[in-house]
Amino acid sequence: MTLNHSETTYSIGELAKEYDITTRSIRFYEEQGLITPTRIGQNRVYHNKDRVRLKLILRGKRLGFSLAEVRNLFELYDVNPNSAVQLETMLAMTANKRTTLLQQLDDIQMLLSELDEVEARCREELAEIRQGNQ
Repeated sequence: MTLNHSETTYSIGELAKEYDITTRSIRFYEEQGLITPTRIGQNRVYHNKDRVRLKLILRGKRLGFSLAEVRNLFELYDVNPNSAVQLETMLAMTANKRTTLLQQLDDIQMLLSELDEVEARCREELAEIRQGNQ
């Protein structure tokens, strides 16, 4: 879809297909104020800024960031696109996320070890029961 020759625009369906998400998801991000398409009649018209933001929203979700955290980064960028504050905030967020994930990884490894022990005990007891029944 094109409004004029200088800027490519996108329909909600085109973005949904490109990012393999539902149009409902895109409308939700719009309701949350994360993307702001223009409207021509009843149709939403998305610009490259919306497309980039949608990509960043999805990347943020994949990395485990909340929509509030993503919104905060967008707001920092909107206030001053060339400020180091947004990058410093992102570095702090990634450090926090890394700490959380490493703790979860330790917890998972401990649980797997406990499951291995339980499984080994069950197999030993099962073998004893089977031997006793012969």
